[in-house]
Amino acid sequence: MIVPLKQNFRTALHRRIGGSLLFTRFAGRPISLGISTCPNDTFIYQNLIEGRVQLPCSISVEYTDVQTLNEKVLAGILDMAKISCAVYPLVKDKYRILDSGGAMGYGCGPLLLSSVSENFNEEFSVYLPGKNTTATTLFNFWLKKRNNHSLLPTPHSPKYMRFSELYRNLCEKKIKQGVTIHEHRFTWQRDGLHLIADLGEFWEKELHAPIPLGCTVVKRSLGEEFAKEMDLCVQKSLRLAWERKEPVNDFIRNLAQINDDSVILQHIKMFVNDYSLNRGDEGERALEKMVYEGEEGILLG
Repeated sequence: MIVPLKQNFRTALHRRIGGSLLFTRFAGRPISLGISTCPNDTFIYQNLIEGRVQLPCSISVEYTDVQTLNEKVLAGILDMAKISCAVYPLVKDKYRILDSGGAMGYGCGPLLLSSVSENFNEEFSVYLPGKNTTATTLFNFWLKKRNNHSLLPTPHSPKYMRFSELYRNLCEKKIKQGVTIHEHRFTWQRDGLHLIADLGEFWEKELHAPIPLGCTVVKRSLGEEFAKEMDLCVQKSLRLAWERKEPVNDFIRNLAQINDDSVILQHIKMFVNDYSLNRGDEGERALEKMVYEGEEGILLG
């Protein structure tokens, strides 16, 4: 079923057949791939989705928000997906991480914003873009450090809301505090909001590591050979995107949550980098820090 692109949840099916010998393993059904509608994901995966990269199988692609992707991977529904790094400790027994396709770096973390002031108010609820998102993990990390390793000072439990709705409600002053992600990192000042804390910058200063925001995972049951081949396909798709004269095109524009090419371009430049092509040793160490925090139960409880 094709869902119109302007709906909040967008699903589109793209099927094609590659020439790899691996294809015989998957004949009869497509491999399901889930990515977000954010420009960094669509920039990385467009060439793969549109058939410019030879794949080892046919694929079906679902576009949705990151929390839904997290939930579908937690439930084992998707074969391959871009998820929050913070959720990986919960799925690592069933999924392996690809070296490519992730979102990681410096100066690119989520922001804790307010519609009323620059000060954090413990009496106000904090709205987060999903229970299992890295944004929630980074907020808990900031709050724990701020309150001497306690997550219990606020009278209100965190509340969860889809990231686009959360930002809209902040702008309309329907909520007072929330953590924003994606394109909204570039628009909060224009929209009259107040910065309480840059949660990514806080992580960087505390742990001296890049911010591991998102990673691409594939089911272990599909085999290591399949994972390696898909890793190469994602890398090829990204290299082709970098070679393109115009980074922002209709495919990316039509899926984005904002109608501003300059913001979309900022988004791509911030969240797509060398770590997206290959996580490398530094990226691996950053991911290990995130996994450690999760396994210790400090952040993901």
